[in-house]
Amino acid sequence: MYPLLTGLSVIEASSFVASPTCGLYLAQMGAEVIRVDQIGGGPDFHRWPVTAEGNSLYWENLNRAKRSVALDLARPEGRELLQALVRATGQFVTNFPAHGFLAHETLANGRADLITVRVMGWADGSPALDYTVNNAVGYPMLTGSGPDPVNHVLPAWDLLTGAYAAFALMAALRRRDATGLGGEVRLPLSDVAIGTVANLGSLAEVVTTGADRPRLGNTVFGLFGRDFVTRDHVRTMIVVVTHRQWGNLVSALGLGEAIAGIERARGVSFAADDGLRYTHRDALFPLFEAAIGARDHADLAAAFDAGGIVHSAYRAMHQAVADPALVAENPIFGAAPNPSGAVYPAAGAFATIPGIERQPPAPAPRNGQHSEAVLAERLGLGSGAIARLIDTGIVGTQP
Repeated sequence: MYPLLTGLSVIEASSFVASPTCGLYLAQMGAEVIRVDQIGGGPDFHRWPVTAEGNSLYWENLNRAKRSVALDLARPEGRELLQALVRATGQFVTNFPAHGFLAHETLANGRADLITVRVMGWADGSPALDYTVNNAVGYPMLTGSGPDPVNHVLPAWDLLTGAYAAFALMAALRRRDATGLGGEVRLPLSDVAIGTVANLGSLAEVVTTGADRPRLGNTVFGLFGRDFVTRDHVRTMIVVVTHRQWGNLVSALGLGEAIAGIERARGVSFAADDGLRYTHRDALFPLFEAAIGARDHADLAAAFDAGGIVHSAYRAMHQAVADPALVAENPIFGAAPNPSGAVYPAAGAFATIPGIERQPPAPAPRNGQHSEAVLAERLGLGSGAIARLIDTGIVGTQP
């Protein structure tokens, strides 16, 4: 964590991945993020993976460094308290529907400079998830090599949307600082997904060629890149992104003469053309398969590292977690007293900022852990009023 956003307070009412990710990134940079949930937790409070006792490791890690207020949002009094907290704070992140008691127009009544960032499924307000949006924009039909679509397990659009939402909030704050104007930012997963397709040139590719890209398995489109198996049965990914790397790869594998033969036969030169290496992969891949399959992985890895060649062996996640460079010796990780009681490395801010001391990761809150303090600080409620709200079940506190 870093104290870059100290003094900024944000109310978050959200669930699942995208909207909580926005709040997480803001909190990791020092903002006070107050998460408001239903008493007992929202729909994602027990989402897998979970501990043996049923505590969600997913929720625990997406909500680090936040404060928690628990309200009965099914009752008018609970909804009014959430509305009051939003107006008192002035910044709101949510994936609740655009209409209803958390509509921006309703919340801005009494707080004209309110900024709302609203994560959505589709732009018309209909629901969507990362997995359904991904299907809609076509990526599963490009993934894998067989006839059936292949879904990936990484919620890429959720994560991109969460990061973009944090950026959008900061942009809206800058505008408000300059003009005094608030407003709502609506951010549909579907727009993030199809916009990213366009930014990567894929939309233009389909429109101009009139065809979908072929399914390539683990081959990298437009570059020399693919998985190969070494003599000791290690599957490794090799990707060439510069002409120097190509020359060093050919040299490390002793394929200079064989490559020159293909170039003469086909009237091409691979030395300075990524596209030609991809186009003629039918001739190149068998050479590399044989050369890589004749050597052990450790030998090849040393040669590739010396030549600045990008490569990585495939491994299971438990193997990645055991890699000291990725986890144990990585300064983004630290210890935190997790509400679940589970002990494991906790991630803090991903960025490294030279000259500013990195603060250790903070734990996630327990549901309702900060209800009393936040209602007193933000709404000025006295202890008697808060006690009444707790006694009547409108406000929840930490068990």
